[in-house]
Amino acid sequence: MSLRKLISNKTIAALAVILTAFANTSAFAQAAAATAEKPVDMGPVYKTATFYVLAFLLVCLFVAIVGKAIKVYELTREVQDKPKGINWDAINGGLFALFLIVGLYGVYWEYTVHGNMILPEAASEHGKKIDQMFNITLILTTIVFIVTHILLFTFAYFYKHSGKRKAYYYPHNNTIERIWTIIPALVLTVLVLMGFLTWRSIFYKVEDPNNKPISIEITSSQFAWAIRYAGADGVVGLKNYKLITSDNALGIDFKDKKTLDDQLAEVMVIPVNKPVRLILTSKDVIHSFYMPHFRVQLNTVPGMTSYFEFTPTITTEEMKAKTNDPKFKYLFLCNKICGDGHYKMQREVKVVSQAEYDAWVAELPTYLTDDLRKQFNLPVASAPATEAAPVDTAAKDTSAVKTNQIALKK
Repeated sequence: MSLRKLISNKTIAALAVILTAFANTSAFAQAAAATAEKPVDMGPVYKTATFYVLAFLLVCLFVAIVGKAIKVYELTREVQDKPKGINWDAINGGLFALFLIVGLYGVYWEYTVHGNMILPEAASEHGKKIDQMFNITLILTTIVFIVTHILLFTFAYFYKHSGKRKAYYYPHNNTIERIWTIIPALVLTVLVLMGFLTWRSIFYKVEDPNNKPISIEITSSQFAWAIRYAGADGVVGLKNYKLITSDNALGIDFKDKKTLDDQLAEVMVIPVNKPVRLILTSKDVIHSFYMPHFRVQLNTVPGMTSYFEFTPTITTEEMKAKTNDPKFKYLFLCNKICGDGHYKMQREVKVVSQAEYDAWVAELPTYLTDDLRKQFNLPVASAPATEAAPVDTAAKDTSAVKTNQIALKK
């Protein structure tokens, strides 16, 4: 039996198998539909994994059939002592040129479409430095990527095999070796030094005595955040996991006098152009504290305290105007999948003026409640005695807090 006939028989047999399978499937479906008591809504077939598996197998089979047909065509011409009907060298060279054009367009598309999906505008001092470093690295790598690929695909197209020339053996060139070794080494050295100096400026700061940072402790847990402000003394008090109870969820150690004025908040409010010192801890598993607009991300690890200091530069109202979005909100989130409730771990961040911040923080309730005072044998704050009817000070304070929070939301 000739090779051509053998290939043709195999192709016909494959087609027959596919047609038989489809016919049997169709007959089975019709029989099932006829015997079913009521129709079953299976949903769109293109939403099933089986559909895509079968589609992929059909595409592979189609490519194989086309390849076999082309092979038969070439073998037929060879048996008939005819020249090759298909110049594969020219086709391969054309494909390289086509891939270059499509690839360059893909790079353009990535920059114009996905480029708009990267981090939003930086709203902190160090965020601008990080963005500058990122942009320089991206520009340099893009230039190298485009130049090298143009050279690669262009050479493959112009120097494809033609049978009319012989390749030149070029084993070594010291000058070229020096160029592609020294230049990348210098560029990488500059980038590494830039990154080192930028990172050092973020984590190693000399504190300005006239502009001390605000201390805010963030405690992560599955699946929530707890925000504790330092209070009037500017120092966040100690805590101990052994003191955690249903009333003392953070395990605050009230033997430390610096904890008595610490305040608890539902949202993070910070003044613009004022340093903020974050104290990050975790109660259970590793979480990742993430503020995309401020270029802040640091893991919160059980049993370890981490610190990060930054200075916000754009208020919430200014960012609403910049983005033309009246509903815009700064957020901090968990950027590490920590369980099934991970998606719920987000809190709002409000950047306001110093005067607005002072008014807001003055109304914050302290973490230390009357129940905790009794638990830790601390004196309970007594209401001032007056001859008039008693005033519900707790309700008054709560009302003041709510009023101030409403004003901040507006």
